[in-house]
Amino acid sequence: MQKLLLPLNVVVVLLCPLLAQAQKPSADQPVFYPIRVPATAMSAAPAIPAVFNLPTALAYALASNPDIAAARREIQASEGALRQAGIIPNPELSAVMEDARQNTRSTTVQINQALELGGKRGARISVAERSRAAAMNELAIKSAEIRAAVTTNFYAVLIAQERQRLATTSLELAQRASHAASRQVTLGKIPPLEAARAGIAESGVRVELAQANSELLTAKHRLAVALGGGLSADQQLQGEFNTLPILPAIQKLTQGLSQSPLIQRARIELDKRMAMSELEKSRQIPDLTLSIGAKREQQTGRNQAIAGISIPLSLFDRNQGNLQEALSRTDKARDELTGTENRLYSEVLQAHQRLSLARDEAELLQKEVLPVAQNAFDIAIKGFEYGKFNFMDVLDAQRSLLQTKAQYLRGLSEAQRAAADIEAYMGDREFSLFTATSSF
Repeated sequence: MQKLLLPLNVVVVLLCPLLAQAQKPSADQPVFYPIRVPATAMSAAPAIPAVFNLPTALAYALASNPDIAAARREIQASEGALRQAGIIPNPELSAVMEDARQNTRSTTVQINQALELGGKRGARISVAERSRAAAMNELAIKSAEIRAAVTTNFYAVLIAQERQRLATTSLELAQRASHAASRQVTLGKIPPLEAARAGIAESGVRVELAQANSELLTAKHRLAVALGGGLSADQQLQGEFNTLPILPAIQKLTQGLSQSPLIQRARIELDKRMAMSELEKSRQIPDLTLSIGAKREQQTGRNQAIAGISIPLSLFDRNQGNLQEALSRTDKARDELTGTENRLYSEVLQAHQRLSLARDEAELLQKEVLPVAQNAFDIAIKGFEYGKFNFMDVLDAQRSLLQTKAQYLRGLSEAQRAAADIEAYMGDREFSLFTATSSF
């Protein structure tokens, strides 16, 4: 048996340089060094404090949201696929015995090694690298979406808290007006109908308070979902509800839009499809199979070296169908890139317009309309107590004040949603419309 394995060992020694050469990447093929996701990124998120602000909420969400964790897992999976793409095929060891009689038996031991031609390995690595880039870009997209959701819901909770406070204050004012109307009826200065109207107005404000409480609970639930963890009853938000995001220049948005992760997703998909087309082209070139071994003939006592090459004949299957599919999907990805650029440009312009209108509305209401409405209500309630105004004047002033405050809060909410949408479109963590904010 040792006589049989001796020439086989020599053959293996001669074959090793060929395998080593096949393992080396070509000059135009980059060497890949896997980027590992830090272990801390996959660890449990820290406990959210009892009082937290927006930066704390964003950091907590990026560490604990399950969608972010899933995106990181996909990056790890893509790194495994990239590692596998660079591995060459395993050699095959075969042994053949001819004749069952020991004296006339011949034994052949052979190693078969497939040699990939046409740059298949490099093409596989290129596809896997695009897949890894796509996974990393998906993490950026998901992070931008989570940041936008947390920002929107954070300010939604603050505004809902303000609505609750306004509803509580409005109820106190309504009770005050109702008591004043009751005194005026007792003194005989106004008819009982006015007191009944005051009671109806008070009931309406109670309904508004119940709605405000419900909206606050809903807003907290949405924020908890965006954070990836529940909010306890004693946890409070630290921030200003009347914070207005800055209005960026439209030129800055359009110039930075090319770096949006949504557009990068379409570009990476196009690059991946092009790489897959190159892979299918390389598969049209058949691979060689190099066979090297040794044969031992017991009857003559001789050892014979065996060498051979086999190559498939591309008579029928030339991978033409897969190549056609890959080329068509490349054209599709190119069209989708153009469509994504057009759609995203339009959506950013619309969000910018929404932000501009909401800012103008909120500033106008806060600086001009709200002070006038508040002053008119104060004058009406005091004048009613001294008998100078009727109760209808008080109700009208109160209704105008509440409607103005509600409109102001809606403007703030719309501005914050529009700014969060723009941040989600741009996707750059440095591009924040809430870092240089103005509040009244």
